[in-house]
Amino acid sequence: MTDKKLTYSDINIKIGLDETGMPREIQWQASGSGMEKASPCKAFLLSLWDGKDKTSLRVDLWTKDMLVDEMKQFFYETLVTMSDTYEKATSDKEGAIELKKFSEQFGNKSGVLK
Repeated sequence: MTDKKLTYSDINIKIGLDETGMPREIQWQASGSGMEKASPCKAFLLSLWDGKDKTSLRVDLWTKDMLVDEMKQFFYETLVTMSDTYEKATSDKEGAIELKKFSEQFGNKSGVLK
């Protein structure tokens, strides 16, 4: 069911799989973003909240050419961004600070922060 008062935007993610079903290529494009064509990326993490079942759904994919150091950097940046998003969404400044502290600890232990 669509609401006539809403406008919609599409986010498209295409996964190119090899013969064993492993991701070899990932492309994404978002309507309204100014992107003229799909852009390649090496990994994505998608989390969705199912309000009916009160549970999260995830899709985590990365290509074979995603380097370990790139994955560590990707996770570090994702954690930092999550702390900012958490604070904006909940106004829980203390929780956001704790998540940011964890992000920094992770960055240090993983070698992302030197």
